[in-house]
Amino acid sequence: MKNSFFFILFLLFISTYGFTKTKKYYETPQLGISQAQRLAQLPIDCVETQYPYKLGQTLGSEKDLKTPKEMHPAFYGCFDWHSAVHGHWSMVSLLKSHPSIESAPQLRSLLKNHLTRANIAKEVEYFHGKYNKSWERTYGWAWLLKLAQELHTWDDPLARELESNLKPLSDLLAKKFIKFLPKLYYNVRVGEHPNTAFGMAFAFDYAKALGDDKLVETITLRAKHFYLNDRNCPIKWEPGGFDFLSPCLEEVDIMRRVLKEKEFHSWLRHFLPKIRKKKFDLKVGVVSDRNDGKLVHLDGLNFTRAWVLYGLANQYPRYSHLKNIANKHMQYSLPNLVSDSYEGGHWLGSFAIYALNQIQE
Repeated sequence: MKNSFFFILFLLFISTYGFTKTKKYYETPQLGISQAQRLAQLPIDCVETQYPYKLGQTLGSEKDLKTPKEMHPAFYGCFDWHSAVHGHWSMVSLLKSHPSIESAPQLRSLLKNHLTRANIAKEVEYFHGKYNKSWERTYGWAWLLKLAQELHTWDDPLARELESNLKPLSDLLAKKFIKFLPKLYYNVRVGEHPNTAFGMAFAFDYAKALGDDKLVETITLRAKHFYLNDRNCPIKWEPGGFDFLSPCLEEVDIMRRVLKEKEFHSWLRHFLPKIRKKKFDLKVGVVSDRNDGKLVHLDGLNFTRAWVLYGLANQYPRYSHLKNIANKHMQYSLPNLVSDSYEGGHWLGSFAIYALNQIQE
């Protein structure tokens, strides 16, 4: 009996005084002037690089065979249309946060030359084509609206000019969201471009910033229809081999926007029960080959996971323990960006900038 008593005391001792695993803390990255200049080089290097380029189009006839710049005079670089769009978003975002950046004159010139009224009219014309009604749905649509939102919230005369030029396209894609979402009976939960929650989250931010009540209402209703009854998301199944979005966390990202505080906490408790616990953790997405355009998607996953976790913790401080997990994901992928191959460099900079912006929110 006496030996049992001392054994229990020993167990209490080792559990209290450091024989347990110590949690590692990761430094919070910052978007300082040098980091901003470093990241600015990525869109500079790609927004006017026409080839290689992935068109992703449906050909109606041989007349549709044109160069990327002929079809998309505003967004013909960065390998594909949506990457060109968020490359332009990156330039606006960096000019907003660091107006005195060394490359500011070049960034402003690129934006002014690409986002002209005539170029945007040509982009609008493309979406009216017989076979293009669903083109870039909803991923490219979402990034275009994010670009429009960034221009709207940038206090600069150039922003007013560019926002006005872009408006016919942003108005068109906002209307496409409103028309499409009620017809989408089953949401798309994959970890790549078609993910419904991702598209709705970006479109929701645009709608709130510009006061588009119809779009806010449409997204709110569809998000609740898609996700309100979801339980126990299998986040341990993530990531898939080519994911750059987390199906579970993207759902969290839209629901924190559309649900009121009490309702959201109740929903999250059932959807991801362990996320509230201080010991909750996520392993980073490991990239085995950054020269492979699909495998490097996992760097994107690390950035999108980070921005969802930062956003949640910023909105609700009870989840502040998630910032360390976000930092871990950032510290894994951020150092590789500028030296990365074109497979990652043409798009990952935007994801890093967006994640870094969430730290400051």
